[in-house]
Formats: sequence, structure tokens, C-alpha cells
Amino acid sequence: MQLSEPPRSYGNMQQLRIHVSIAVSVAAMLVQHLAQTAQPSEPIVPIPAKIPGDAKRIAIGERLFHDDRMSKDRNESCATCHPLDKGGMDSLPVAKRPDGSKHLRNTPTVFNVGLSATYNWDGIENTLEAHADRIVQTLMKMTWVELIARLRADSAYVSSFEAAYEDGVTRANILDALAVFERSLLTPNSRFDRFLRNDHNAMTQRETRGYRLFKRYGCVTCHQGANMGGNLYQKFGVFEDVSKKNVAPLDRGRVRITNVPRDEYVFRVPSLRNVAVTAPYFHDGREQELSKAVETMGKVQLGKALAREDVDLIVEFLRTLTGEFRGSLVSAPSVEAKP
Repeated sequence: MQLSEPPRSYGNMQQLRIHVSIAVSVAAMLVQHLAQTAQPSEPIVPIPAKIPGDAKRIAIGERLFHDDRMSKDRNESCATCHPLDKGGMDSLPVAKRPDGSKHLRNTPTVFNVGLSATYNWDGIENTLEAHADRIVQTLMKMTWVELIARLRADSAYVSSFEAAYEDGVTRANILDALAVFERSLLTPNSRFDRFLRNDHNAMTQRETRGYRLFKRYGCVTCHQGANMGGNLYQKFGVFEDVSKKNVAPLDRGRVRITNVPRDEYVFRVPSLRNVAVTAPYFHDGREQELSKAVETMGKVQLGKALAREDVDLIVEFLRTLTGEFRGSLVSAPSVEAKP
């Protein structure tokens, strides 16, 4: 979900510092892992099999993620917009709020979110804890007093929190559990990752040609690293104005939170991991077909009309980016299931 209110303070700053310190340590271990597994000549590295995390806290976070008591009216959970059995996103052009109204932006997949540097299309938050805090209060319309009371009334939650945290059910611990769970949502072992690990039979010749084109055209300039995105910002429409000026409200991008003119129509570069199963595409969900999205990127970001064969090859490559979650390939919602 994409929100634009200013960041909120935490109740227990000491707890927050501890949790952030742990997150930094996890990030350092991840960097070390990636350095050991990456091919030196490649700008993209494989997704690790897992990120270290406390199993008890992951279990609490997973329960919270699927618990509709997280929302004021008890009718929405994190999984409502991020179903893990359907690509980790809602498949809608733009997200729906709990009251049924439409949001301004498309819902990104929650898979591999722990590999991103910032969150939301405008990068308003820099940690998963801060992002969860924002969602609870602004989207779910919950106060922390009410949410903590709800969870403390559940004996199973109380026992679980006391087993995982010295001080039990607190705001900081709820945010930590959610963040630890979300960091565990990796989708490793895609055919492309196996290729990066020197399994040259993992991809076909056409898919390999598509990857070469992906690099040759410069797509990899923004879509690099383990997550193939999620770590920098770029203007959407470098060579052509693609803003929907006739649509209200107009989404002017990152400038809404920075007030810096050069950030107009600038958005966080999305991850391309599992891109074949997470349509529709772009911040406003304007394109349903992956081939059309590739054509659009060539035209408005590179200033090129890509040849049909090149588009087909790049799409074939992008389909190798679908990874595994809990032993099965990440899947998209069925056509019949889409709203």
C-alpha cells in the first residue's frame, strides 16, 4: 500500500534501537552471503535460501500477517492485499482500502521485500518496522492501545510473545515480529538463480539471449542486485511524458514527500523477481501484459522502439525469475479468481 503521511514515532525507542540493530546485523550477513554466491561478472546475484531469523518470532509474525484483528473493523489483514498463495499481491490495477475506495497506486508483491532498501512506491519508509507501523495506523485505522488490548486478550498470543520476547506483547515487539516474518518471505531457486550459480542448463538459449539483451539495453542499470530493483529511484517517463494528467488525483510520485521539483514523477524502481506472476504492472497498474510493459519501458525509459523479437526474448528471460516459496513455484491468481 502506498501512503504519504509523515513518519510516526515509536513508544519504546530503546526496543526499536535493539530491533533495528538486529535488522542491520541480518543485512550484513546477507551481504556476506551474496558476496560469496555471486558471479563476479554479473550485476545480479541469486536470492539466498533464507535470511536468519528467530523461528518463534517468525511464527508470531505470520499469525499477525493473517489476522484480521489488525484492522479496526476486523475485516482486513495484511494477507488481504498480499495473499501468499497468489503472488503476494492483490492483482488489482490499484489497491482497495478497507472501506472499498480505490487507492492511488498498485500493490507491490510482498515476496523478497526484505531485500529492498526502501518501501512504498515513493520510498517513504526505510525499514519494514516503520512501514508496518504506518500501515497499522493509517490503512488499518487502528490505534496501538486498541490493538495491544486485542492481542493481550488472546492467551495464545500472550504465551507466544512471552516465549519470544522478555516484555511480551508491546508495540515494538509486534512490529518486530511482522518485520521478521516479512524478511523470511524469500523466493529462491528460480531458474535464473540456478543459472547464476553456474547451472548452464537451467535456462534455454533464447532465455539466455533475453538476459543478454536485458543487459545490453541497459535494463540492468536500474534492475540489479539480488532483488533486481527496490534499491533506487527513477523518473517514469524519461523520454516521453506518460503521466495521466486527465486522471484525478494526479500521482506526481516522490515529490509528494520530498517537495523537491526533480522528484516529480519519480518512483522507487520495483523488483522484477516473480514479475511474470505479479501483473498488472507499473505504479498505477496501467499494463496487464508483460510484453506490453517491456515495450513501454523501452519506449519511455530508453527512448527505443524495441524489435518484436527482442521483446519476446526479454519476456522469456523474465519468466525465468519466478522463484519458489516453501518448495513450490510462486503462482499468480487464476483468471477466474481475479476481480
